[in-house]
Amino acid sequence: YHLNIGQPDIETPEIALNAIKNMDRKVIEYSHSAGFESYRTKLAAYYQKTGIPVNTEDIIITTGGSEALIFGFMTTCDPGDEVIIPEPFYANYNGFATTAGLTVVPVTSSIESGFALPPVEEFEKKITPKTKAIVICNPGNPTGYLYSQAELEKLRDIVKKYDLFLFADEVYREFCYDGAIPFSVMNLEGIEENVIMIDSVSKRYSMCGARIGAMISKNKEVMAAALKFGQARLSPPTIDQIASEAALQTPQKYFDDVVSEYVTRRNIMVDGLNNIPGVFCPKPSGAFYCVAKFPVDDAEKFCQWLLEDFEYEGQTVMMAPANGFYATEGAGKQEARIAYVLNQDSLHKAVKCLEEALKVYPGRI
Repeated sequence: YHLNIGQPDIETPEIALNAIKNMDRKVIEYSHSAGFESYRTKLAAYYQKTGIPVNTEDIIITTGGSEALIFGFMTTCDPGDEVIIPEPFYANYNGFATTAGLTVVPVTSSIESGFALPPVEEFEKKITPKTKAIVICNPGNPTGYLYSQAELEKLRDIVKKYDLFLFADEVYREFCYDGAIPFSVMNLEGIEENVIMIDSVSKRYSMCGARIGAMISKNKEVMAAALKFGQARLSPPTIDQIASEAALQTPQKYFDDVVSEYVTRRNIMVDGLNNIPGVFCPKPSGAFYCVAKFPVDDAEKFCQWLLEDFEYEGQTVMMAPANGFYATEGAGKQEARIAYVLNQDSLHKAVKCLEEALKVYPGRI
């Protein structure tokens, strides 16, 4: 059971697939370096509908959310600068920072608090003359934690005090549960020029292979500089933009059904894990991941043992050891990330597998 990667099994909206099937272009040409204007205009309208004040000129379409963050880092920071990131965090942020010559400075959140925002004082302790930005993912990968407006306003105050940039990866915005409503950093008052939002179609429309993201900011100087990187790579993918533009017409029922499905999957996985003696897993309010703490000597060894030496009724489970999501040495040693992106029956069986595995794992503590 592949619980190790965030590749949803949810079907891509038909309207996006049909846009590719019915494409009548004779030439697949470059788009504008910032992306097709028609797409950016419709994307701005989508944000406005959700209460986020964004215009066409505030958006650069990128080759995935990954490129958006790399452009953002290279535009706002110099090699040798530092960015503060609450950990555990999406492991590829390390690679993006390395690409831009930056150092990641972690601030550790705890599984006991459900991975809530660490105290503001912990951020302030890490700020140096080289600090240029704070990076968050909301709702979060790998934890599924959804930062509240109050938590984001605390970050706003630090950003304002030290004149930092605030990057927010908001690609899981549609996946919020139990009545939780996401608050975008674009709505934080007083730091409009400091905020850069990262977005993507990958998870929202189950279109991970359509490499389309967006860098969004009100800071015109930042956007003008980022566009130069966009021009250097010519354009984002044309066909993927066509599909992404069409996907904006996806009916609300699609998202309602997807959210309902993920709530059920989350409950199967998290409740199932917490019913296993010695396992602790906070219930996430967003995305489709959770991080669980296992009663084992080393979660990485446990994950490897599951693949090499264990099976239950011919099945086993793949998880992502959580130590790879921490920058602090030794952190997350007993934790693993689980992506509940499989059907309900598979999740029930995966939980049973883990329960049986922990009964016989040699490194259980």
